[in-house]
Amino acid sequence: MILNYQITTHDDSKLIPMVFIHGLFGSLSNLGMLARNFANQRTIIQIDLRNHGLSGHSDEHNYNLMSKDVLETLDSLNITKFIVIGHSMGGKVAMNLADIARDQVEQLVVLDMTPIQYHENHHAEIFEALFAVEHANVNSRLEATKIMREYLNEEMVIQFLLKSFNKGKWLFNVQALYNHYQDILVWEDLAPVNTPALFLRGGNSFYISKPEHFAAIERQFPNAKIELIEGAGHWLHGEKPAQVLEHMQAFLDAV
Repeated sequence: MILNYQITTHDDSKLIPMVFIHGLFGSLSNLGMLARNFANQRTIIQIDLRNHGLSGHSDEHNYNLMSKDVLETLDSLNITKFIVIGHSMGGKVAMNLADIARDQVEQLVVLDMTPIQYHENHHAEIFEALFAVEHANVNSRLEATKIMREYLNEEMVIQFLLKSFNKGKWLFNVQALYNHYQDILVWEDLAPVNTPALFLRGGNSFYISKPEHFAAIERQFPNAKIELIEGAGHWLHGEKPAQVLEHMQAFLDAV
């Protein structure tokens, strides 16, 4: 599947392009603050994953397919070598890319995600809210917001989701994502990937917080650095963008 993308070309740069991949319920604009910072250095590609944003919808949704979609899209742009940055679910796509395209991925940056199978369902209430809006057949964001507040009490989450509400429709494929939620949680250990990698974790987030999380990263990505963004949660790039950018730039410069 050729995905919807936004490319900012830097014709004079000899630096390798960077590919930014959003998380669950997101779109290519989610990592825009980071992408824009590097656009004066090199070519930047921001991608809508399948079943998200303006990319195609499909009944199938797993990391193999999402990774192949990204490679097919980059191939259509004649991009053979790249640095990949992924947040949350997009972080797992990025890690899988580093495995299946070892000769193409030069560096890897993962934002608050561990290469493990998570067992906790942290999105049940979100799915309830999304389906409630769908079933209500409302057209305005105001109406959608009122319905979502019956299920969700985090205003930041509601406003994030509403970025993908357009003309009474969710841009992401709610049913497919719900059907394949276990495929989003799942992970199979990779044979060690020696690509230089940076894992940034939010100090207030549980996604990279336990000894088994650190062990999983070190086992599968032996050439990885794990850095802490203090005072940030899972959306560390939105909460502490300056610190995230500082760590990313130092990592890029060091390799």
